[in-house]
Amino acid sequence: MTKKINHNFNQEDQDKIKKTGLDFSQKTRSASFIQQDNDILFNKSLLDGIEIEPIEAALNKYPQIKEKYYGKAFKELNKEYPKETVGGYFIRIKKGKKVEFPIQSCLFLKNKKFKQKVHNIIVAEEGAQAHIITGCASAKAAEEAYHLGISEFFVEKNAYLNFTMIHRWEKDIEVKPMSVAIVSQGGSFVSNYICLNPVRDIKMYPTAVLAKDCKATFSSLMVAYPNCIQDIGSRVIFKEPGASAEIISRAVSLGGEVIARGDLDSKAAGIKAHLECRGLIVTETGKIHAIPELKTKYRDVDMSHEAAIGKISKDEINYLRARGIPKEEAQSLIIRGFVDVNILALPEELRKEVDKLADQTLESGL
Repeated sequence: MTKKINHNFNQEDQDKIKKTGLDFSQKTRSASFIQQDNDILFNKSLLDGIEIEPIEAALNKYPQIKEKYYGKAFKELNKEYPKETVGGYFIRIKKGKKVEFPIQSCLFLKNKKFKQKVHNIIVAEEGAQAHIITGCASAKAAEEAYHLGISEFFVEKNAYLNFTMIHRWEKDIEVKPMSVAIVSQGGSFVSNYICLNPVRDIKMYPTAVLAKDCKATFSSLMVAYPNCIQDIGSRVIFKEPGASAEIISRAVSLGGEVIARGDLDSKAAGIKAHLECRGLIVTETGKIHAIPELKTKYRDVDMSHEAAIGKISKDEINYLRARGIPKEEAQSLIIRGFVDVNILALPEELRKEVDKLADQTLESGL
């Protein structure tokens, strides 16, 4: 019998955390980690072949982690990152392990003006396959709080890692994820990002560095409410031939500002990549900036991009109203159809779960 997660969340906080995809029963998960502010509340693996530990404990237990992984993804880009962090997790899926149920984590802000700064390391060893779903959220009491999430991913030879991040913040939270994925030969890395709730400011620009015959996919769904700025992009660097990538984003402005960036940088021939950004502006005060970039000095590449920004069609509204649907409900239905979870690279069971969470979020927020 699977043991339920022990926690000290009140009902309101527990309900919010559930809406980031956390399964407190663990029935549909293979490992769990929860951190509130700087306190580690829970961590446990339910399967052999999966390690999940607080990052400080893992560094003490395995000194080689610091030598092989800690900071090495950022070093690959010659990029600095904040060194003063407390907490975060270390996840390792061991060589050849294929995980059926997702690994889950939660980073939660509880107290007013708290600055949470974590460092995470995720390793999928050679031939391993796994999905990770991580939920980041804040309590109503966490006014003017700040979250910095530093994440380093190492997808080793012929491994597959699918990482889904769901944000559910309060409207006055500042958020800055920083992440780099190093993908070795034949590996695949998938990053799914969802933010459908009000938040003051999010800035993130995750990067994947691909070796020979690798694949990366970045997909994002975001809704910007009034007084909200979401500067969200993705970058793929192709270091060797035979790699491919796709970046897809859907952005809705309900009065806030979205900057949707995408950067495909080919430093080798024989690669294939596509970038797609679509935006929907619902109010006159909304703003969406789509900034696609394609870079290469090689002729033997196949790189493309498309971007489109528009508004809700009056014909669509009138079509739904003619069938007895009130105007506001018709608008919500159109937005929900635009924020399509099907663009995310998810297994069927997790897709259904995330789709349900999106429905619940948008029904209460629009």
